[in-house]
Amino acid sequence: QVQLVESGGGLVQAGGSLRLSCAASRRTFSRYAVAWFRQAPEKEREFVAAITWSGGTTYYADSVKGRFTISRANAKNTVYLQMNSLKPEDTAVYYCAAGELPTDSKNAYDYWGQGTQVTVSS
Repeated sequence: QVQLVESGGGLVQAGGSLRLSCAASRRTFSRYAVAWFRQAPEKEREFVAAITWSGGTTYYADSVKGRFTISRANAKNTVYLQMNSLKPEDTAVYYCAAGELPTDSKNAYDYWGQGTQVTVSS
């Protein structure tokens, strides 16, 4: 079992930046691919970004490509999501998830955090 805890959310103005962190409870976290998803009110949970267990390959949703960067520090059991040039439409609860493969399908992930709120004001 892997427990995930997100942090770093908050309120920011459009054009600003935030860095989210996803901390894991176990060192075996380094064996998993990790993804960030987000869910806005009354919307489906959607894929944002994913990273392989080694950190060697990353994937992004078209809506965040060029603005968000996913990275990981396995020695710290932590994955990050650097979010720049934030837009009001980025407002959502952001979740990290761990699974075998870095896919954009939420059903492929075995472990989920509780989420952190990101609010971008216009």
